[in-house]
Amino acid sequence: MKPLYAFVFSALLWALAPAAQAAEDALPDPPVLTASETTLDEWLWLKRPVVVFADNPADPRYVEQMQLILERMEALVLRDVVVITDTDPAARTSVRQTLRPRGFMLVVLAKDGTVVIRKPAPWDVREISRSIDKLPLRQQEVKDRRDALRRQGILE
Repeated sequence: MKPLYAFVFSALLWALAPAAQAAEDALPDPPVLTASETTLDEWLWLKRPVVVFADNPADPRYVEQMQLILERMEALVLRDVVVITDTDPAARTSVRQTLRPRGFMLVVLAKDGTVVIRKPAPWDVREISRSIDKLPLRQQEVKDRRDALRRQGILE
């Protein structure tokens, strides 16, 4: 009987794999914008800005941070993140004037515009995600999504 369960389970996983991949492919990439293209006010209550500052784009910390972000974009998409970069201190963008970085800095903001974290070194997307997941609004979003899935009969 156990081999039958294993066969049914593996067939189910094989059948569901294309649907899971299609759902993942349907997720849009979070926008990666420069600070000269946007302001923080544009994202108020819509997205969670993750802002990466550096004094120039060749800063190794900036390069590392952007690689970490680009490797795990799907985690940021699920958390309604928009990535904003600013590597030109001379431009004096509104984002730079509001957050006042010194050299490299990573800033995560909540949807209400409050600063969640400021880091002077690159941070893994897993750590960024954890800091977002602790926010009350994010916890409410997860609860609402779970409740909606239960109402549709997808979750028990």
